[in-house]
This record gives sequence, structure tokens and C-alpha cells, in this order.
Amino acid sequence: MPALKNKKITILADRIEQQFLPFVRTPSRYIGGEINQTKKNLDTCDLKVALCFPDVYEIGMSHTGMAIIYEVLNRLPNVAAERVFLPWLDAQEVMKQKNIPLYTLESKAAVKDFDILGFSLTNELCYTGVLNILDLADIPFRSKDRGEECPLILGGAGMANCCEPVADFFDMFLLGQAEEAAVELSQFLIEHKNKNTERKTVLAKVAEKFPYIYVPSLYNGTRRLADAVVDDLDKSVVPEKPIVPFTQAIHERISVEVMRGCPGRCNFCQASFCRRPVRYRSPQRIFEIAKKAYEATGFDTISLLSLSTADYPYLEEVITSLNEYFEPRRVGISLPSLRVDVQLKLLPKLASSVRKSGLTIAVEAASERLRRIVNKPITDENLFAAVEEAYKQGFESIKLYFMAGLPGETEEDIKNIVKLSCELAVLRKKVCSRVANITAAVSWFVPKAHTPFGWAGQQSEEYFRNAKEIILAEKQKRGARFINFKFHNIRRSLLESVIGRGDRKLTDVIEYAYKSGARFDLWDEFFNFETWQKAFEKFGLDLNKLAARKFEMDEILPWEHLGGPDKQYLLKHLQSAEDK
Repeated sequence: MPALKNKKITILADRIEQQFLPFVRTPSRYIGGEINQTKKNLDTCDLKVALCFPDVYEIGMSHTGMAIIYEVLNRLPNVAAERVFLPWLDAQEVMKQKNIPLYTLESKAAVKDFDILGFSLTNELCYTGVLNILDLADIPFRSKDRGEECPLILGGAGMANCCEPVADFFDMFLLGQAEEAAVELSQFLIEHKNKNTERKTVLAKVAEKFPYIYVPSLYNGTRRLADAVVDDLDKSVVPEKPIVPFTQAIHERISVEVMRGCPGRCNFCQASFCRRPVRYRSPQRIFEIAKKAYEATGFDTISLLSLSTADYPYLEEVITSLNEYFEPRRVGISLPSLRVDVQLKLLPKLASSVRKSGLTIAVEAASERLRRIVNKPITDENLFAAVEEAYKQGFESIKLYFMAGLPGETEEDIKNIVKLSCELAVLRKKVCSRVANITAAVSWFVPKAHTPFGWAGQQSEEYFRNAKEIILAEKQKRGARFINFKFHNIRRSLLESVIGRGDRKLTDVIEYAYKSGARFDLWDEFFNFETWQKAFEKFGLDLNKLAARKFEMDEILPWEHLGGPDKQYLLKHLQSAEDK
């Protein structure tokens, strides 16, 4: 890293103000300077980190993980962390026309002049966004093509555990939870930067020292990496003064993580298997975080986050204490993640302090049999008891999440999605004279790495389209106008399956798709399946066959060296599902 030690940082503030901001549609995305941002003197910091989110400002500013790492790194006196989001297409065009490189929001500094670019990889379809950022920053796509003058490219968050399709684009990946690991890595990099250690040697030393850092260019197939874990949530760093966005973010609220990990082990859920063990944040610490964040932002909603907030053992105590302080201040509480079991019966009883815009329940499957197969033991009795209690407490609408195409599914299971939705809507008549409004979101099963169902094949596009037709026909047959079905994009789900379980054969495909125009693949108005199909065909690969691929139990999986649970542990869960 010797070339980076005294590298001059290019500040673009004047050009941005004069040549860029007047010509873009939403300048508030690109100006920085928000309340509670942290801006340091880059010339006096030993390590400069650009935290990159490969989607637009409104999405990235709602990402809790990025906010935490921003806080963690900026608490270090010799480290500066600044934010980078993917500009919208109109802004990208202006940047290209006027030769303005991608810059950070805090200092308006050229991204390519930073020491580290850290990417939050949250979804299988964010990878063209990564290449888009590198392109705008004028940084070579492939690690092998970068010289000493280039920043190190680091990937983190959920997709790091199945990162082989993009391994050649990155210098390293941080597996697991980054709060403490990012501090250790930063201090190590500063030490070697001051020693003028060359790039390749730094990467070799990083790979040797840290069990949670994956360096793809040096991996020889003999080592299984481990996820970094934060043991104590009460002592872990949180952003007590969150940044207040200048333009409305997707989630504009105070987000407080109440626990990490999930007591359940749904066989399709990567997060529940990769974010172990279960750890709880104390009620006292949760209240303290919420109070400080409110005083620093004035947000009117507190969201209690986890994979399954209903499983937090002190939920009633937390809501009671928050309500005592925040209800007089007209601040509501949001419970976005609810698990339907006996505990869920408690939640509607607390509804006086909870936003009543609607109750959201991840049912996943419409029959108890199929729920047992996916290891989500929700009984209809508990489900109906919880929803009825919610109606009694004033909830008028319910949002249900279902998944179609699960292993063991029958046509009757698909029809039961409509039947169950109808029964839950009509249940409100026991409380008042009207049925409830039901929004039923149906996604398509995507087999995920590091899960028991990761060995399974995905159903075909034809199967999913037929399932959608069955659901809509059943709705019409029942005259269920009070149910609004929303369906995930089928072809996007197919691509998620392929990329999420892929290997380095897909690197060329992803780069070719980007160069062929693939952008913002998570946005319906931009996702172009034909572009991706042509990219697969270009390299002799069949997208549909890869999505449907079943892995053998003794096969070496493209992700099994990348942290996560032990393979035999997952196979036991798979065998248990097949026995049900």
C-alpha cells in the first residue's frame, strides 16, 4: 500500500456544485451535509474508507448495517469513513458528460483516492451495482488488474457468505458481523500502510491473520473460514445520533436492534442459519438507544428490529417502558418482524402503543403440513387466535407473506393460500360487521446457500406462472375482492437462485450483463431478463437449468468454505424435512 500513504485526495466540491447539482433531478441525494453526519479532515487520518451501497441514497440510508459501520469506523480517531451511494441514471449521465468521477458525500472526495472501498452486499442482484460504482469511480473491475494506486475493495454483509460469483471483483470479503472485526482490520491495515507494505503482501497477511477474512486470489481450497461474531449486544456500537436524510428514505425512523439471530430454523432462511447464536439486547440499553436517537433526530417512529421480534423475551417490558416515555411525545412503535406462535398473542394486547396501520405476519405456507416441512411450526389455532386478538385491539388490515414452490408443495397448498387469506379476512366479522382488508405477498422459493434447502432445485418459470394463475383463479372463484395479491417477479427469483448458489463461472456473465446494460436489477422498471439470458448464453450456460439444479449431498458446494453452519448440521435438518 505504499502509493496510498501520502496520496493526494482530490476534492470535487466546486465542480459538483457548479457542473453537477444544477443538472440532476434529485440533488438532495448527492449533496451530503445532513444533520449528524461525520466529516473528518482526510489529510490527518491514517485510513480513509469509502462505505459503498450499490443502490440509491433512499435505499442505502435505510440500511442499518451500513449506519452501524459508519459509526464504528468514525469513532476511531485515525480513521475516516464516508458514504457513497449509486447515483440514479440521470446523474450518471451528467457525470459521464462532464467527466466527474464518483465522490463521497461528506468531503466530496474522489472515491478512487480512498484506501478502502467497503461494499454492503445485501442481495444477489446488487452485483451490477457494484460494477457500476467501480466504473463511475474509474477503478478496474478485476482485482488482478488493480495496481498499488487503487484502493482495496472489500465486500461484506449477507452475500459475503456466498460470494464466489463476484470473487474476482473483490480483494477481500469480511464474513459475519463487522462491528468488532472492522476495527481489528482497520488497525492492521494502518500498521502495514505505515510500513509501506505492498498490496499483495498486505492481502497475504490479512488472509493469514483473520479467520473471517476471505481473500479470493489467495484461496487454495484447504481452509474453511469462520464468521465474525459480536457476543455482547449491549456493549456493541450503535449510531446514537443517526443521520437525518435530506430526501425521504424508505424507512425514516429510529431503528433499534433488540436481538440478533433467530431461535427458529426455517429451512429456507439463510439469515437464521448464518447469524447464530441468538443474543439479546437488554431493555435498559434499548430504551437508552431509542431516547438518544430521538433527541438527535426527532423521528416519530421507533422500529424494534430483529429476525423475529416476537421471540424477544422482554418485549412487553420494552414496549411498556418506551410507551411511558414516547407516547406523550407522539412517537409510535413499529414491530415489523412478527413470528406467529403462542407469543404472538401478546402483541395485539400491546397495540395501544403500536402503530395500527396493519399487522404483518410471515405465514410462509398455507398448511400446517408444509410449515412442518420448512420447519416453521405455526399452528392454525395460534394464527387465528393472534389475528382475532389483533382485530379486537383495533387492527383493520393484515399483510401476509407466503412462499410458493417450496419442497413438498402440492396444488392444494397453492389453493390454500387463497383459502387461508379469506378465512383470516372474514374472521374480523367476529369482532365487527366488516371483513378485513388482506394484502397477500407471494414470493417464489429461492434455494439459499448455507440452508438445508440449499441442495434443492428451484421450480421452473412455468411452474411459478401456473401457481400465480391458480391463486388468481381461486380468488375470482371466491369473489374475494378484499384480498390484494402481490407477486414477486418470477424471472428475478430465477436469477437470484442462480447467482446465490453460483461459482466463479458467473463472473464473466455478471460483467458481460453489466456492459450490456444491466442496471438497478432490483428495480422493476430497469430489470431486463433478456439481457441476463444473453449473458448466460454468451458463455455457454443455461440460466434455467442452473436455477433448477439439485446438488448432491456429498458434492463440494461453491459456498461451503465461506463461514456459515457445518455442512453435516444442515444435512440433518434436510433429512428431518424429508421425513415429514
